[in-house]
Amino acid sequence: MDQGDAETFDELGTLGIEEEFYVVDEDGRPTSGTDDLVYRYDPPEILADRLDHELFKCVIETQTPVIESPDEAAESLVAVRDALVEHAERHGYRIAAAGLHPAAKWRELEHAEKPRYRSQLDRIQYPQHRNTTAGLHVHVGVDDADKATWIANEVRWYLPPLLALSANSPYWNGFDTGLQSARAKIFEGLPNTGMPTAFEDFAAYREFEQRMIETGSIEDRGELWYEVRPHTAHGTVEVRTPDGQADPDRVLAFAEYVRELVLDLAARYEDGEARDGPDGRLRRELLDENKWRAIRHGHDAAFVTRDGDGTVSLGEVVDREADRLGVDGIRDLYDAESGAARQRRLRETEGPAALRESLVIGDAG
Repeated sequence: MDQGDAETFDELGTLGIEEEFYVVDEDGRPTSGTDDLVYRYDPPEILADRLDHELFKCVIETQTPVIESPDEAAESLVAVRDALVEHAERHGYRIAAAGLHPAAKWRELEHAEKPRYRSQLDRIQYPQHRNTTAGLHVHVGVDDADKATWIANEVRWYLPPLLALSANSPYWNGFDTGLQSARAKIFEGLPNTGMPTAFEDFAAYREFEQRMIETGSIEDRGELWYEVRPHTAHGTVEVRTPDGQADPDRVLAFAEYVRELVLDLAARYEDGEARDGPDGRLRRELLDENKWRAIRHGHDAAFVTRDGDGTVSLGEVVDREADRLGVDGIRDLYDAESGAARQRRLRETEGPAALRESLVIGDAG
């Protein structure tokens, strides 16, 4: 498979949003629907070549067209979501969103028959067999490959706060995990996930990508499932950290923040901040610790600082980033009830059926 090259990184600031959703039945329970929605019936035009399934037949993925201006993001995202809901309802299904579906029990759900996924199941075994996760991926275009690689290195410290804000998966396989984002913990059971190490430059990243394919570690570059990566086919920095979300405004807040963060880092790269190579203070071990804090504590997390000398609360990070980058969405996310807290509250006060219904998107929800 062609690995892409430096020339794919040719435009700064474009945006792309990929969302993974659950296909559910009239009771809001995950059901096998991707054979119909992806293969049997033609989707609406906006979803042509932008609709795919994932490992389980109950998980479906959409992609927005390339968004040239942030002013177009809301319209594009909602148009894709509306088309998916309409497509699903026309054929007897509904669509739900969360990092993990509380009613998804992996032993009872069907895996996709696509050769790529069958190969993964055979190679990875148990961790992939139970992978009922659904996430949100944000792509931001970058106009230079080495710049994109440096940005991906630097973005890593900001990803645990992003995960904490998005935490929306307390239930897995029918029980309360005690975590705020069980999706993140389930997903990192797969190989080639979690926090990547820093790469010296784009050539080093591409060499690693090629080496992984040549050694049979992965079948294609798409199987490098790290929290962030320079995407060598799209010419983007791809952030893969957040849990899936039912509310499009939450998705847009994450997209707004990731885009502005990437643009800020791009400007810092142009100002020469990258001249000394990757920031040696960003040890993977401390980044992993911060990710764990986000998984476990969500909105109540405090993170080890970049210099490793102390901790900073999620609220402090949000205030600083919102002021520094001029974004409001992440502050609204922090001030609101978290997805995980909302799920627990609904299940306790109104029951499992109300919880399932709360995750359904579109008019039917």
